[in-house]
Amino acid sequence: MMKGNIFIKRPVMAISISVLIFAIGLISLFTLPVEQYPDIAPPTVYVSATYTGADADAVMNGVIMPLEESINGVENMIYMTSTATNNGSATIQVYFKQGTDPDMAAVNVQNRVTQAQGLLPAEVTQIGVTTQKRQTSFLQINSLVCTNGRYDQAFIGNYLDINVVPQIKRIAGVGDVMAMNAPYSIRIWMKPDRMAQYGLVPSDISAVLAMQNLEAPTGSLGENSNNVYQLTMKYRGRLKEVSDFENIVVRAQEDGSILRLKDVAEVELGALSYSYEGEMDGKTAIAFMAFQTAGSNATAVNAEITALLDKLSKDLPEGLEFVNLMSSNDFLYASIYSIVETLIIAIILVILVVYFFLQDFKSTLIPSISIIVSLVGTFACLIAAGFSLNILTMFALVLAIGTVVDDAIVVVEAVQEKFDSGYKSPYLATKDAMGDVTMAIISCTCVFMAVFIPVTFMGGTSGVFYTQFGITMATSVGLSMLCALTLCPALCAMLMRPASGTKSAKSINGRVRAAYNASYTALLGKYKKGVMFAIHHRWMCWAALVAAAVLLVFFMNTTKTGLVPQEDQGVIMANVSAAPGSTLKETTQVLDKVDAILTNTPEVAHYQRVAGYGFLSGQGTSYGMIIVRLKDWGERKGSEHSAEAVMGRLNAQFAQIKDAQIFCFQTPMIPGYGMGNSVELNMQDKTGGDMTTFYHAVLQYLGALNQRPEVAMAYTTYAENFPQISVDVDAAKCMRAGISPNEVLSVLGSYCGGSYVSNYNKFGKMYRVMLQADPKYRLDQMDLSNMFVRNGTEMAPLSQFVTLTKTEGAEIKNRFNLFSSISVNVNVAEGYSTGEVQKAIAEVAEQMLPSGYDYEYGGISREEANTSQFQTVFIYGICIFLIYLILACLYESFLVPFAVILSVPFGMFGSFLFAKLFGLENNIYMQTGMIMLIGLLAKTAILITEFAIERRRKGMGLIESAYAAAQVRFRPILMTVLTMIFGMIPLMFSSGAGANGNSSLGTTVVGGMLIGTLALLFVVPVFYIIFEYMQEKIRPHQELKADAQVLLERERSLAERSGLNEEKE
Repeated sequence: MMKGNIFIKRPVMAISISVLIFAIGLISLFTLPVEQYPDIAPPTVYVSATYTGADADAVMNGVIMPLEESINGVENMIYMTSTATNNGSATIQVYFKQGTDPDMAAVNVQNRVTQAQGLLPAEVTQIGVTTQKRQTSFLQINSLVCTNGRYDQAFIGNYLDINVVPQIKRIAGVGDVMAMNAPYSIRIWMKPDRMAQYGLVPSDISAVLAMQNLEAPTGSLGENSNNVYQLTMKYRGRLKEVSDFENIVVRAQEDGSILRLKDVAEVELGALSYSYEGEMDGKTAIAFMAFQTAGSNATAVNAEITALLDKLSKDLPEGLEFVNLMSSNDFLYASIYSIVETLIIAIILVILVVYFFLQDFKSTLIPSISIIVSLVGTFACLIAAGFSLNILTMFALVLAIGTVVDDAIVVVEAVQEKFDSGYKSPYLATKDAMGDVTMAIISCTCVFMAVFIPVTFMGGTSGVFYTQFGITMATSVGLSMLCALTLCPALCAMLMRPASGTKSAKSINGRVRAAYNASYTALLGKYKKGVMFAIHHRWMCWAALVAAAVLLVFFMNTTKTGLVPQEDQGVIMANVSAAPGSTLKETTQVLDKVDAILTNTPEVAHYQRVAGYGFLSGQGTSYGMIIVRLKDWGERKGSEHSAEAVMGRLNAQFAQIKDAQIFCFQTPMIPGYGMGNSVELNMQDKTGGDMTTFYHAVLQYLGALNQRPEVAMAYTTYAENFPQISVDVDAAKCMRAGISPNEVLSVLGSYCGGSYVSNYNKFGKMYRVMLQADPKYRLDQMDLSNMFVRNGTEMAPLSQFVTLTKTEGAEIKNRFNLFSSISVNVNVAEGYSTGEVQKAIAEVAEQMLPSGYDYEYGGISREEANTSQFQTVFIYGICIFLIYLILACLYESFLVPFAVILSVPFGMFGSFLFAKLFGLENNIYMQTGMIMLIGLLAKTAILITEFAIERRRKGMGLIESAYAAAQVRFRPILMTVLTMIFGMIPLMFSSGAGANGNSSLGTTVVGGMLIGTLALLFVVPVFYIIFEYMQEKIRPHQELKADAQVLLERERSLAERSGLNEEKE
């Protein structure tokens, strides 16, 4: 081998190469972006509009339908959902395929919206339809709290609006900031009785405003003349103060008196809407949430927001302070910190294992240096591939430790083996050892890297996961091969010496050596007998293989599935629905009861409540939401204080509150997929029939779902029993009185619903002027007789033309992909996985849903439903097939590779067995662990067959060569397996942030390695003998010259074999 020689003779060059790799890696490490998961959320475009005073039906028919018709089918869209509420708001969310450029998506949607502008009501286009790209998940939720009671909701909200929100929006990567407040607005509260007295209707007031509250250009004097000065003329423009509005001239009476606005209405600087009420820990507070844009790095954006708020908090008025309720960074840093901890523990454990086997500090140095160079070098490849430092790439590094050290161990071990068989010169020993193992190392590494290649072709979310994981693993293993072929031989020749018997037995090395020799010799003896036994009873290996394969298939079909395990993220959300039609005051009383429960929960650090807005239900006075910030993970160790446990306790206590439906949920693991971690279902009515029939069918379906053990709770926030009033205008009466029905509705709408009539400037911002009847003039149906419409010169009460009847209806209307829909959330019962729940949903739908009704998943559930078991099996299949092809090339045989391939099912069976024992689910982590296992086990098996083939070619008998190879490779295989298992044990038993993912991964790998290696040690030699025998029947081998070590082994195994045979006789 030339290659080995170069580096053995030129150690400086070898060391320089490694230092260079290390340096580039370090530089990369500091420039890598850090995030929780790779950017996998589908880009989302959000379209919103307001139809002031309209109910959900009017919004749905007038605004949403024309917009949806137009947007539908925009390039790359997957699905869209829309919501219309009774307070006149319309929102449409369009979800795009992963990998779509979010900016292009937004532009395309914007173009489609523009096409539909002509079909929208004038009130809507006056305010405007906004299109923005933003994800559905939060970067951060903060709250501005008043600690001393000096400021009210309006002040805090507008302080945010003027000084805080605009600055956060300027941070790149922030898609939107939503503050739970209403901006200032000039409210003109009309008095219907006074208006009637003067013969006025609301439209007169808006006309007066249009004439007197305006900006107008007035030109200049003295232009183009010989005057000394040119003077610009300036009209006072829009009204500035409340008093200016009060003094607006409504009419100049004939008797010379002037009717001003203050005579028929009250004017105040109020709020745009009165639909929110916020408190935090019992003090007045307004929450604001920052949403992310697709493709931005959440961690960096979060850090900027936090820095900005720190800066702004220095200038806050006394008594106001910011409190952070949730930041996606907290969990990220906690979990990455725990992975780094694991990494370090793993490296230490690995080094200890290596030391125990080699009993020599110098030899132990070699693999240790190799680990560090390979791991740090990998960071450079991450940057080159455009990845970030996320939970997956970190996991890949932890897993890589065990595999990276592998190559170095093989080299050091081979050199040690040469010394043991009598070599004296380190140079020669290294040179011959490299000749033995170079081919094995290269083939192992190629196989290992090949496993990860097919994975990168997978689409969808899991594809991105696998790609990042796989490429990280593959590059670090590739680098470790580079180390093993350059740095390791150079260091071996420099550092390693044949063991002299002169060292004292008292030194540490001596003691470890004594302990090791005793235990290893005993093990090796048992192992040799075991191999001999297996070789003589070949049928047992076949039986074991069949059993493992059958069990593997059984476990694969019965292990529960999921996409990503739910972690404790330190935040719990709660959605509150009070009795339908409740006013804000009623909802606030329900929230007070919730407050009492939260105050007595020890794990809670802070909680923010908002009345008037629900996470799952949207806007409405009978909805509320609560954000609970739990104490740090360190302060609540133990499973009874985990988020899951706290949620269970809270849900039980909330169930006691009879006058509302309240439930908690956790934020989803993968940002960008909706609000909660429950399974999102959209029940669809494809018949276009009656909503009530549909609603009852859905309720029956939910009743059946709730009977299933997999489902903790299936619920919908949709309800049809909101008290409403239906308005009927008698057209005939209107015509007789000489009024159009349109005028009647316009007066009713302006008095009761309000209208946006003009603008007003203050604090460097523009606010709206809203016109509406004073609240005390619109309490119930009787008040309509005090509202008048004008016919000619007379005033007639509205009640003459309008009939009101009490009915019930829905507060919010939803559509999903153009069909009416009711959104349903399904919470997973403890001990079950999302995959099992999806099975239950499908089964119950088969039995319960009438034809014409259907369901579709939304959010992360949709991704999971699309990632089938078949796809995973297919990936495993391709991996194994690739290994087979590479081995066939190496061994110039289509049969011998089966000796390696047939050992893989044992390891996979081991993984599933452990998953089953520990009650884990088959999720992304487990699958990535499995793919790595296929590579690792194949790698270990190759070491045995590679050696056996070498021996066979040098003239040993078939069975001797297998037996000798098994024996020689026993030590390095034990070393690599133990290093791997010890490296993974900290992951198996981790706690705190990210524990579930860690244990999924750790358990899979440990289980697979343990059982896989145990089987492999006995099965591979046997399968090798069988397939090599068949191969030689087809084409015999050419022999090579034997060297000293081989001759020694040959004598040894012949002697031992005859010894064994004598024992039997």
